[in-house]
Amino acid sequence: MIRPSSFRWGVLPGLLAATALTLVLAPPVHAAAPGSCDGQVPEQPFIPWADPSSYVLVPNGTVEQGARWNLKGGATRVSGNESHYVHDLADASSLSLPPGSSATTALMCVDVEHPTLRLVARNSGLALSSLLVEVLFEDATGHKRAAPIGTYVGTSSWQPTAPLAVVANLFTLLPGTHDDVAFRFTPMDGGNWSIDDVYVDPFRHG
Repeated sequence: MIRPSSFRWGVLPGLLAATALTLVLAPPVHAAAPGSCDGQVPEQPFIPWADPSSYVLVPNGTVEQGARWNLKGGATRVSGNESHYVHDLADASSLSLPPGSSATTALMCVDVEHPTLRLVARNSGLALSSLLVEVLFEDATGHKRAAPIGTYVGTSSWQPTAPLAVVANLFTLLPGTHDDVAFRFTPMDGGNWSIDDVYVDPFRHG
């Protein structure tokens, strides 16, 4: 069984601390009425890796349609699914992220019960390169922000990432409220990445 690779945090704790200091000073501008995000379908895609948590796909998280991603710098949808088929055996596409590219999801509803993100990824570029993962959101003053979630160091074979904490909801949302965020994936240091089956866990509390 392939084990999820570890994450390098480096300077990220400092960045997250700075983000937290900025955002906890005022209440959110998009706080909604109490309740959870409607219409999201839970799955348990990572059971083979001893993770029984229920997840929901980000918009077009399987990359089986051509829309719902903002692709830059040569990022593109390609034929060939991740090798574990964690969503569906009929899936046949993934995203290619060459050096200098980025891929951003469409907005999705999150609330205080959406603390982690997980996906399947591989790197066929420089071995020491990493994949930067960020959450994009509006802060308490209405300004668009990007907060780093973590950096993933992978291998040339498809494998699930470790769960990543989604920090935006910790600092911009009040209990019982929800808001829209997006997620951006950027190869670093010469990485030639592929990603697929991007999920958010709305139920994990640990």
